[in-house]
Amino acid sequence: MTAIRKVLSGAIALVASLAFVADAVAQTPPASPPTRMRGTITAIDGKTATIATREGTSVPVKLADNWSVMLVSPMTMTDIKENSFVGIASAKAPDGTLNALEVLIFPEAARGSNEGHYPWDLQPESMMTNATVATVAAAPDGQTLTLKYKDGTQTIRVKPGTPIVTFAPGSRDDAKVNAKVFFGATKGADGELTAVRLLVGKDGLTPPM
Repeated sequence: MTAIRKVLSGAIALVASLAFVADAVAQTPPASPPTRMRGTITAIDGKTATIATREGTSVPVKLADNWSVMLVSPMTMTDIKENSFVGIASAKAPDGTLNALEVLIFPEAARGSNEGHYPWDLQPESMMTNATVATVAAAPDGQTLTLKYKDGTQTIRVKPGTPIVTFAPGSRDDAKVNAKVFFGATKGADGELTAVRLLVGKDGLTPPM
């Protein structure tokens, strides 16, 4: 009976973990945009986190009672394979080519999250493409990926040095002063921002999304 309980406990934990990952990595398209925050934690007490944003402001963010953490972990270009589900922020080059600004390799549990091609706010006129990698082709300056999603396809070039990451479960202890973060916060009627989940760069990594 003890062995059976351990198996059941492990299975339940695995399912919960996969659901947690899938929910955490969902990137919301413009239909209902969150207030996206990018910056560094300068203070945190378990109820409020103060963020030094990339824009140079200091913003207090209320943490929901059930707030949680996901880690943003580094990957390499060799980890991008055919049939990977990815989220790629890109910018258009003068010749019309889309160049990747970053590549997120989604955990399998989050396959299909906000699939599509839509504007993103990483930099002016950038786009986000959440899609399945149909082909990976070597190029003189990196790789060329063909991405397929429900409404079409995109071809994006990934140059050497492009940040490539994935997500993994973290803990509240990872959300500490000087940690680099990216997350979406909900703005209340009073203007107060509330976050349910923080995406924290592993070992000082800056989340590139």
